[in-house]
Amino acid sequence: MRAKTVLPAVAMTAVSMVLTLAVVVMWLGTAVPWPVALVVGLGIDGGWLATLAYERRLAAQGDHNTAVSAVGWSFGVLAAGVLVAHALTAEHSAGAWLAVAWLPIAAKALWLVHAMWERTALTPVALDAIRGIQQEARDEAAVARARLRAEAATEETRLTAVTEAGARVARVQAKTAQTLSSAWSTLETARAGEETGRALTSVTARVTPGVTPRWELPVWGPTEPLAARSLEAAPALTDEALDVIVDEIRTSETPALSYREMAARFRAAGHAASEMRLRASWKRVAA
Repeated sequence: MRAKTVLPAVAMTAVSMVLTLAVVVMWLGTAVPWPVALVVGLGIDGGWLATLAYERRLAAQGDHNTAVSAVGWSFGVLAAGVLVAHALTAEHSAGAWLAVAWLPIAAKALWLVHAMWERTALTPVALDAIRGIQQEARDEAAVARARLRAEAATEETRLTAVTEAGARVARVQAKTAQTLSSAWSTLETARAGEETGRALTSVTARVTPGVTPRWELPVWGPTEPLAARSLEAAPALTDEALDVIVDEIRTSETPALSYREMAARFRAAGHAASEMRLRASWKRVAA
């Protein structure tokens, strides 16, 4: 992993140093002796390389010196300036020389990138731990998303079932209400009809003397609970108490009532007894 950043920096440094030395020798060689031009070129490259080496030493120790970095960048700018000046004064291929004038600055920038990489580099153990943490977080997020989707699907299914059940109940209620309304309308028509009312009155008058000529419709709606004792709630009568009640009802009129009349009045009074016990009591008191 280290070679990914150091090799480009080394290659760019070598190219820029060779190019700077060649340009200085060619450019100044026409004005001064070539050994002098060579010394100037080596001086620029040497200063650039010396400051770079010292910066690398400080970086290996975990330290940094701003003055050394400023000197190194100064040598880089000087080398780039020499290349730019040569490109501007060259009679031929000025554009080509100007296009490579940025190489010293680029080499310095690559070493800066390599230093930043070194300051942020981690060991394989730390990288494996980070990958494990990231994978665990992704797994937990995937499980949470799956759980949320499952819960949403379940809730949607439940709401659909409840809605459909409510719709069925509403349809049944509407149908029942329509049927009751139709039956009520039929009863109302029968009640309002003059011939029907007269016929019903003539039929019920012989069965129940003093009946009201106009019969009432049945109650449709909420009703009040009966205050009277229900048959289930009434306590069971003993044979002696049953005999007393039966005898009182039977002899309440003269002549004595028949069993059917006595049984009707017994139940109308709210008493409860099975048909077998009531008949046995009748036999006992009538004997």
